[in-house]
Amino acid sequence: MPKILLTNDDGIGANGLKTLESAVKDFGEVYIVAPDQNRSAASHSFTLREPIKVCEIKKQWFSVKGTPTDCVLIAHHGLFKKTINLVISGINDGPNMGDDILYSGTVAAAIEGTILGIPSIAISYRKNGVNREIAKKLISKLAQSLLKNGLPKKTLLNINIPANKIKGIKVTRMGKRIYKDMAIKNNHPSGEITYMIDGELSWEIEPQTDFEAIENGYISITPLHLDMTNYREISKFRKKFSSIIKF
Repeated sequence: MPKILLTNDDGIGANGLKTLESAVKDFGEVYIVAPDQNRSAASHSFTLREPIKVCEIKKQWFSVKGTPTDCVLIAHHGLFKKTINLVISGINDGPNMGDDILYSGTVAAAIEGTILGIPSIAISYRKNGVNREIAKKLISKLAQSLLKNGLPKKTLLNINIPANKIKGIKVTRMGKRIYKDMAIKNNHPSGEITYMIDGELSWEIEPQTDFEAIENGYISITPLHLDMTNYREISKFRKKFSSIIKF
């Protein structure tokens, strides 16, 4: 039986994990390894050279005092000794689109699975729990396909579920997030100064992007690749930097 690893960045108690478990339970041995608390926006951080506490809270459910990436690494190298066949991360309680992918712990878990050579998916709701049954059906179909056929090398799927009536599925590219983030200063009577990073979510509705698909009622599936090299600029930079310093 194939081993399916489920994880997230919302924490072990998040409903998205239960939905994923229900969607894939008939296709293999399902294991949940997730952070013990909410680790949203943890990105691809992991805990280096420090003990990480792992507790089996019930059969095949493991709580990890660490990040989503920690969860995948511990599951792969520690708990299951490199026998995982599929990684699914989510279902996140908010969207992960455009540039926000770079901050997402949900996507980072799928990236780590891909680095380890395991077919991996990240999936998020535009609005938590809305269109749950369709998301569940989609994951069931994808899980069966990926367990059989896998994914291209160094490629993962980032999926977002719209909050309105679903018209279909679109394969998209990453859109452009408009950042209105702020660092809000707080002064305490003790003299301590703290800042809170917060802001508003907005985006550009460009053709064939994840944002456009979600805005118009389509499930967005974006194939992501681990190689971030800007190949179009390589030749320009080779010429530029070769003339800066002569050795």
